[in-house]
Amino acid sequence: MKIKLIYPRWPKLARQTEFHLPPHGPVVFAAALPEHVTVDFVDENLEDIDFDDPVDAVCISMMLTVQVKRGWQIADHYRAKGVPVIFGGIATMLHAEETQAHADAVFLGEAEGRMELLFDDLAHGRLRKVYDYLSDQPSLDDVGPARRDILKRELYNYKGVQMVDLVHASRGCRYHCYPCAVAYLGGRKFRPRPVARAVAEMAAIDNNRLFIVDNSLAQDTQWELELFREMIPLKKKWCCHPIEDDPKVLDLAAQAGAWYVYQAVFDTSDYIKQRIQRYHDHGIGVEGTILLGLDHHTEDGIRRLVDFLLEIDLDLAEFTVLTPFPHTKAYDDLKRQNRILSYDWDTYSADQVVYQPRHMAPERLQELLHWAWDSFYRDESQEIKMSKLFQKVVRREMADNTYRPRSPELRAKAFGRTGSMGRG
Repeated sequence: MKIKLIYPRWPKLARQTEFHLPPHGPVVFAAALPEHVTVDFVDENLEDIDFDDPVDAVCISMMLTVQVKRGWQIADHYRAKGVPVIFGGIATMLHAEETQAHADAVFLGEAEGRMELLFDDLAHGRLRKVYDYLSDQPSLDDVGPARRDILKRELYNYKGVQMVDLVHASRGCRYHCYPCAVAYLGGRKFRPRPVARAVAEMAAIDNNRLFIVDNSLAQDTQWELELFREMIPLKKKWCCHPIEDDPKVLDLAAQAGAWYVYQAVFDTSDYIKQRIQRYHDHGIGVEGTILLGLDHHTEDGIRRLVDFLLEIDLDLAEFTVLTPFPHTKAYDDLKRQNRILSYDWDTYSADQVVYQPRHMAPERLQELLHWAWDSFYRDESQEIKMSKLFQKVVRREMADNTYRPRSPELRAKAFGRTGSMGRG
């Protein structure tokens, strides 16, 4: 059986640098497929879909809400031709009811151990409308390495520099943050992979730079310490979401190759200032993730927050506005209060205000988002700050003999295109 696995295109944030990372969901899904299923993967951000290519079925993997309407368009096209379409991925789970209208089957949950049944149903013409495993997660002891062989590696390359590969060491999250849907998607229990299996997958990835995509590594101290100890011999350099604020953990993370972290900066407290400093003291860079538009945010408060970001010497900052994604506490609250202004999922890009803020007009919050970007990068551009962070990792790689020069044959291309970066 031949399937086409499609990752629909989606627009980057208006001020986000146009880099394309190899998506994680499709390669994890592909690893769960039965052996008799062959896969042709298309990342529509980087290449066009050949709608005339004959396939037995189409699987559409959607991560972001801003992908769903495009995913539905692709599905409608194939179904009009009589090709069955199966949806999965994070955004499918968040928009399952609407997606059913465009699908022969919708898969909810984690794929490991479930695909034999689904594809047997497909082969015998008895696909169910919904396969719901959201509350029935597989054992992480059974989760093997992702199928990165389906990726066209040269497309995830910027002027000879290979983009980081994505890998996960755990699933689930014991936190339940206001704007986040992870508790719904993966459960509120932290589910770590066996360290040996996670590290073996990292070791086998032909890339000396990784992105560990776990929601937060700071959930189980002993597991975190063991993970970092076992990663040290790999000599990989990696970025991730928060690391536990503990000197022992940070020291091991640095030894294991921690390059930089994405750290939410939610107030102007001394704790946040000291937390950023502790990362820096261990040689770990910080990209601040700054969410604007929470109910306690006033215009003066947002201005003070941006001033604070400049004081604490962040390496980078990325600004977004609160977006009420379905199955989050933010969505439930704002919907109950009749404050959601748009249900056009194309506008749920985290850089468009789709709700009524408590202390200002939506248009004013939109203006403040642009002001925050401009103010933070006023004295030193985003490109210069990124270059400095990149130079740090190059120096570390040269020191431990893991540096890989740019690929000469790809120096003239950016994500498969000749010349400057194109929009995805």
